[in-house]
Amino acid sequence: MSGGARIDYSVAGAPTDPTLLFINSIATARELWARQVSRCATSFRVITYDARGHGFSQATVGDYTIEQLGRDALAILDDVGAESAHVCGISLGGITAMWMGVHAARRVKSLVLANTAARIGSVEIWTERIGFVREHGMAALADLTMPRWFTETFRTQEPQTVHGFKSMVERCSKDGYLGCCAALRDEDLREVIAAIRCPVLAIAGSADVATPPAALQFIHERIAGSRLVTLDAAHLTNVEQHEAFNTAVLDFIPSPSR
Repeated sequence: MSGGARIDYSVAGAPTDPTLLFINSIATARELWARQVSRCATSFRVITYDARGHGFSQATVGDYTIEQLGRDALAILDDVGAESAHVCGISLGGITAMWMGVHAARRVKSLVLANTAARIGSVEIWTERIGFVREHGMAALADLTMPRWFTETFRTQEPQTVHGFKSMVERCSKDGYLGCCAALRDEDLREVIAAIRCPVLAIAGSADVATPPAALQFIHERIAGSRLVTLDAAHLTNVEQHEAFNTAVLDFIPSPSR
């Protein structure tokens, strides 16, 4: 439990290996990381979970905050007995990870910040999105989302994968989605991320319109010593370019097996 909500998570890999925590994007669930878990679990204790209001985690009603989502992640680390972890977040998961890097620095060994921003969208964009979902529902949102998450080439090459993600969006709790929209509407970390001192890898998608490469460039410029990689993909680089994504992550995070 975290802040009155049940947060559901899975663990793969040896319990004695360093912990690697993955944080999903809005409207997805832990299955988002399927192409990472098998590769990373050979060197790390990999934790994937459903963010509050997503998947099997409880959807509390009302607006969420990024702090609340960050404390959910910390509660998972507490539950598994991990004093600290390498943290990889994408989109909503990325700004949640940045919050952890700023406000819970001793718990974070390194950060991978994929397809995210220190300020994602605007108040106007998220207010409009909230109104759309309240009126039309998650199925209508799913139809609009796939072209933003995946390039046309990938949608042609892997239609079953794209269909699976479309179904994931359709299944997402409306309350959970709206709660996370409010968190993104209200959070702005642009003035504080320079305080992050752990190693940071930023990953951009060259065709990402949701969190464009300039947003990752901003993060790279603000966080001293960070690295920046750009992959030929849209918003979900970890799916569309999973091999390159995995290589970038595993080359970046120090592993005791190497």
